[in-house]
Amino acid sequence: MDTKELMEKAVRFHGHICPGVAIGVLAAKYFLEHGFNYSVNEEIVAVVENDNCSIDAIQALVGTTFGKGNLVFLDYGKNVYTLYNRNTQKGLRLSLKSSIFGKKQLSKNEKVQKLLNSSPEAVFEIQEVLFEPPSLAQIEDSVPCDVCREMTMNSRMVNYQQKTICIPCYKRLKTI
Repeated sequence: MDTKELMEKAVRFHGHICPGVAIGVLAAKYFLEHGFNYSVNEEIVAVVENDNCSIDAIQALVGTTFGKGNLVFLDYGKNVYTLYNRNTQKGLRLSLKSSIFGKKQLSKNEKVQKLLNSSPEAVFEIQEVLFEPPSLAQIEDSVPCDVCREMTMNSRMVNYQQKTICIPCYKRLKTI
C-alpha cells in the first residue's frame, strides 16, 4: 500500500498537510494491511482516544465515521487507535511511541517527512486486543425538548421537574 497515495487522499479530506495526518495515515496503512478493509457499514469499528488531525486520516482511509456509528471517541488525549473487525472478530491497538521524534527539535515539515519515511511498526506500539467492540449504532426516535424545542434523541433526554429535556437545557436549569 503506497503511503504517498494514502497521504494524498487523507489530505484531500483533512485540508492540509501536518504531522497529525501523517500519524493517522500510518495507523490506517497498518490496519488496511492487516485485515481491516475500508468499512462500508459498521463491519470495522474504530475507538480513538484523541480528537486531533490523525482521526481525519482514519475516517478517510478506513471508513469509520461518527455518522455511521463506527467511530467512537474517548477523550483521553492519547494517540491511541483501536480497531475491531466484526467479520473476523479481530482487534488491534496502535499507540504512538514516545521516542518517534527523539530529542531533536524538528519542524512541522521535518516531522511529516520522518513519519512518511517510517514504517507503522517504527511509529507505533502494536498489540492484538480482545474482540470487545462497542455495540452497533442505535437508531432512535427524536423528540422535542420541553424547554428549547430542539429535536433530541429519545435516549439522551432527561426527566427533570416534570419535563422531558435535553442535556444542555438540564445543565442550564440545574445551575439556576
